[in-house]
Amino acid sequence: MKKHCVELNQTGQFSQFFLDYLNEKEQLRPFFAHSPKIESFREAIEAKNFSSEQRSTLVASLRNQYQGLGLEEITEANINSLASEKTFTVTTGHQLNLFTGPLYFIYKIVSTINLARKLKNAYPEYHFVPVYWMASEDHDFDEINYFKLDGKKYQWKSNQTGAVGDFELDDSFKEFLKTVSFAPAFFKEAYSSSKTLAEAVRKYVHSLFAKEGLLILDGNDVELKRSFSKVILEDLIQHTPFKKATESSDKLSDLGYKSQIFPREINFFYLIKGIRERIEKTESGYAVLNTDLRFSESEIRELVEKHPERFSPNVVLRPLYQEMILPNLAYLGGPAEVIYWLQLKGIFDHFEVPFPVLLPRNFGLLLDKKNQKKIEQIGWSQADIFQDYETWKRQFVLEESSMDIKLEKQKVTLASIFDQTGKEAAALEPSLKAAFEAGKVRSLKILEQMSTKLRKAEETRLKVHLERGAVIRDYTLPGGSPQERVVNMMQFYLDNPELIDELLACFDPLDFRMMVLEL
Repeated sequence: MKKHCVELNQTGQFSQFFLDYLNEKEQLRPFFAHSPKIESFREAIEAKNFSSEQRSTLVASLRNQYQGLGLEEITEANINSLASEKTFTVTTGHQLNLFTGPLYFIYKIVSTINLARKLKNAYPEYHFVPVYWMASEDHDFDEINYFKLDGKKYQWKSNQTGAVGDFELDDSFKEFLKTVSFAPAFFKEAYSSSKTLAEAVRKYVHSLFAKEGLLILDGNDVELKRSFSKVILEDLIQHTPFKKATESSDKLSDLGYKSQIFPREINFFYLIKGIRERIEKTESGYAVLNTDLRFSESEIRELVEKHPERFSPNVVLRPLYQEMILPNLAYLGGPAEVIYWLQLKGIFDHFEVPFPVLLPRNFGLLLDKKNQKKIEQIGWSQADIFQDYETWKRQFVLEESSMDIKLEKQKVTLASIFDQTGKEAAALEPSLKAAFEAGKVRSLKILEQMSTKLRKAEETRLKVHLERGAVIRDYTLPGGSPQERVVNMMQFYLDNPELIDELLACFDPLDFRMMVLEL
């Protein structure tokens, strides 16, 4: 696999907010704790206070979550290592996409594994464990119930509700599974041997990445939630996270940066089998939306104490939860994820939880042989791949035309004739000036129509070249979105089972450029 790198600001795919963060723009410094670079990890290590009790809880939860899953030696060693004060994690998180969903799911995990390796080289006295955080509590099924391969959408339709991790792989799923007979055996094994979606995702991610030492953590865990009880209560009663996040969001807005997430007065859902619904404050206490569940303040306090697992954080508090239950140093996410964390630093400061190093996952574009050839034929550089197709098309036709198809000189000459003649005619009869002006407008419109015909003729002559550009555009931006956000990994993995090893060799989590990878 051959790699080329393109600066992110040349791709047109990233917000100025995100680029400003990577460039450590001075006005954003109050909203993060550490610069996104390898040198920052020394101070992040020193800032991380994680007790032996917290480590014991984490290790016990991981051992419980991995029960029944044959553990590789490295997996067991990494779980056990978390009991040591010399071990830290680096984490990414994502929804439970079917068959991994879009490519960037893989990119996130590869970036995280590579960061752990890079940190070990930089700080050999410590141990670093890559972690994938399963978003098993998420309830937006429509976002994860499909994947796209070779332009076709494969979708599982289900009437189940609540946290998607609890969705049962029932008869409807078994029927769906029949439509993806081409899937690799490890996928089929993961799904056919599992009762729930969370169990299946753990199995296929484990199959793909266990040998790299990746640990898979499900935050939907009673003992882990118990350590979050203080935050749950303060959010429910005092609404402090809402206040802190709103303050930061307002300050960012004053600097011209739009909010990515929107805090609520209460940032928890009520979570039981089949239900994940927002909790709202009422005059008499608390209500769970779209249900008949109601609680007084004393009842909800008791519920937090006895059943913390029934409280599921939203996007505002999930990052804090993660950092409170992991000895974590860095979070790797997509561009929108990275910058929404900047709205949350005030919450971390309030609860005295160290803020991690925020890093973007690696960004990639995979080019098969056919499209590599088309790019070579069309004479594009790697950066040219990201240019706007219509802009390139207009400019290319102009440059390749054997004549001035815009007829600019002719328009100037014609306008000059009408202007001069109209001026002379006006000396004979003033009303003729308007007549000549109207004639000029009509004539210029005719020339414009001729120009359009000439352009179409040139486009026909250059059809093969233009079609190559259109094919490249549709390949790199399927449906108008970047390849990594649409295409499933199987599009490349089925022909190249070494794909992940090659990505591990190519990606560098501290190289903030687009990786154009030639397969």
